[in-house]
Amino acid sequence: MIYADNAATTKLSPVALAAMTPYFTEDYGNPSSLYNLATHSKAALDRARADVALCLNAQPEEIFFTSGGTESDNWALRGVAEALNKKGKHILISAVEHHAILHTAQWMRKQGFDVEELSVDEFGTVQPEVLKDALRPDTILVSIMMANNEIGTIEPVKELAAIAHENGTLFHTDAVQAAGHIPVDVNDLGVDLLSLSGHKFHGPRGVGVLYIKSRTPILPLIHGGGQERNRRSGTENVAGAVGLAAALKERCAVLEEEIPRISTLRDKLIQEVLKFPRTRLTGDPVNRLPSIASFTFEAIEGESILLKLDARGICVSSGSACSSASLEPSHVLLAIGLPHEIAHGSVRISLGSDVTEDDVDTIILALKEVVDHLRAMSPVWDTTAQKATW
Repeated sequence: MIYADNAATTKLSPVALAAMTPYFTEDYGNPSSLYNLATHSKAALDRARADVALCLNAQPEEIFFTSGGTESDNWALRGVAEALNKKGKHILISAVEHHAILHTAQWMRKQGFDVEELSVDEFGTVQPEVLKDALRPDTILVSIMMANNEIGTIEPVKELAAIAHENGTLFHTDAVQAAGHIPVDVNDLGVDLLSLSGHKFHGPRGVGVLYIKSRTPILPLIHGGGQERNRRSGTENVAGAVGLAAALKERCAVLEEEIPRISTLRDKLIQEVLKFPRTRLTGDPVNRLPSIASFTFEAIEGESILLKLDARGICVSSGSACSSASLEPSHVLLAIGLPHEIAHGSVRISLGSDVTEDDVDTIILALKEVVDHLRAMSPVWDTTAQKATW
């Protein structure tokens, strides 16, 4: 099997698994307790927090463990909005955000907040002037993802955060798809809040992080026993936090050598697939994540390609895994201007840390055969092949 859907989830790193195991079977104490067994868990949680902080160039007290990226995104938006609702109710997000942001925004509109979506260009990029024009005196938060999970485009977060701060507005970035794949330095980016999720970089599922810059006004999302310094209640997932930290530390240590290797394989994949007729790369052709190559294929459905490749032992995605059950085309592809009929023919290939050149060659060959086969059966291919639709 060739697994090429790493943007959906990654397999657990052996290093992370080994780090986690003792906290399931030996040092299983509740870190909020006082006896010796519990202090082992508390010490492990503190080490994990420090390791994550080091990877992000943050302070340990700015790192808060959550149940994953979705909770972190929800907390960032709702927590800041509730803390600053007397200052203003205007919030800006991009049109290509993950559903963890988009659906939270829908809920917040029902609570009286004015959440506005910023348009993107043909590559899915939020241009700085678009943000400048949308900011208002009552804008309390801007949330723009660091890198898109479907098309791989890396957003100019550093510049956008600076623009928000000039307006006196806080800035959050969803870095779930970026962390562990490109450098993430919260001080260099200048963000106030940042979300990440362990399972996107070979850590465990069910654990994430919200970075909250010191003195950032935010209220708790989850109330209870006052864990995570009274900001995120619930018995701490010690094993999960330890595994996340071990995986992130492992990834950060190899990024310098891994980024050019993965990028070279991604570029080969893109170059060969774009030789297929009526095929388009989606996302920024240069400023994109090293691991993601995303395409649209005219006159055929992305789901059909996915299933045909799966029968050949190759796992890819027809878009975001969080919305793959939907019959609607990707909101990201519609936001960058693709018509519905083209957006339905999308495939995302996301390479992992263990990918080889032979794997990429196999994907290219299999994809070519599948696309040719499906187009030969398509009732619209002969007519659409003769005209440009985008």
